Amino acid sequence: MKRVVVTGIGALTPIGNSVDAYLQALQKGVSGSNPITRFNAAAFKTRFACELKDLDITTVLDKKDVRKLDLFAQYALYTTQEAVAMSGLSEDILATDRTGVIWGSGIGGLRSLEAEIEAYADGGRVPRHSPFLIPKMIADIAAGHISIRYGCLGINYATVSACASANHAIINAFDYIRLGKADVFITGGSEAAITETGMGGFSNMKALSERNDDYLTASRPFDADRDGFVLGEGSGTLILEDYEHARRRGAPILAEIIGTGATADAYHITAPHPEGRGASIVMRTALKEAGLNTSDVDYINVHGTSTPLGDVAELRAIQHVFGEDAYRLNISSTKSMTGHLLGASGAIEAIAGILAMKHDFVPPTINHFTPDPEIDPKLNLTLNQAQERHLDIILSNTFGFGGHNSSIVLKRV
Repeated sequence: MKRVVVTGIGALTPIGNSVDAYLQALQKGVSGSNPITRFNAAAFKTRFACELKDLDITTVLDKKDVRKLDLFAQYALYTTQEAVAMSGLSEDILATDRTGVIWGSGIGGLRSLEAEIEAYADGGRVPRHSPFLIPKMIADIAAGHISIRYGCLGINYATVSACASANHAIINAFDYIRLGKADVFITGGSEAAITETGMGGFSNMKALSERNDDYLTASRPFDADRDGFVLGEGSGTLILEDYEHARRRGAPILAEIIGTGATADAYHITAPHPEGRGASIVMRTALKEAGLNTSDVDYINVHGTSTPLGDVAELRAIQHVFGEDAYRLNISSTKSMTGHLLGASGAIEAIAGILAMKHDFVPPTINHFTPDPEIDPKLNLTLNQAQERHLDIILSNTFGFGGHNSSIVLKRV
């Protein structure tokens, strides 16, 4: 099996519009939550989210392209430009059938669909839909646009598995390279679901925090008073490459992916298994593929969405898998800062792990005030401020509605 390394990353998050800005915010423990500006949220139970800030998309796309692309695809192209530039990939490598694109999004072009339905209703029910509606809303279109922009002729498709979508995209790209079916992949995920429909749907299923008077600290993973997640938006791109291919061209090698796992809870469409059954299996699977013992792992970037059931179940799973080694780990949820980027989560959290390894720190779980009696106080949840630590092995978990579990093991190179 071939080795697979990361040679470029691009980040667009509620706490930073570039990799460097994202790194600085992770180190400082910055909250990305703010009152919603995209629409009038006065009538909604939750009136805040983790929106992107001060983004000029025209640095990557011209105005004509902006009109033709949903936000989630715009975000994908934005971060891919940064990742490709960092990787140093040349046009003659990108524009071949040995370079592919696999992209994740849990929802796709929700705002585009919403806008067309609104226009249809306002127009006296005359079916004058935009010819761009379908190619703007379908979840695979970001992968298509990336391949068109860079001429990538290889494997190209989308993964849709709710909040595990980006992790599954990365896992699939990893497997194709290991099997020798490609040399390079552009992979990751993007999401743009801060819309009336997105907020209303998640709110009415009681998934979102309603802490409107204290929105900056509303994302509270592991805190006894957590009341739901904070919806986020953005994108993360990773360039995965065959190690020998990367070495021959002198590429910057940021990290190596050495193990992955994907399982199902087979339990409930939204609630996790209370003992973390599927989460336990997925972590064991990833560690086994990586050839590691639990004592080898330094840090777990957990799914940790700030929901009452999910946070406890994931920590129980970690304790089931790691036993006494759970107490020597650092554990943290970067969603306390970025909010929950749904299908993009796995990508920006893998990037957070890579940055943590490169800069010898563990990003914090911010907004923790009250210990939860159901959570073992001996676990190091990296509360409220970053911690210095040399990191060699990182595990990154993302789980999705429908019971989709995924884990990726990253190694320092």
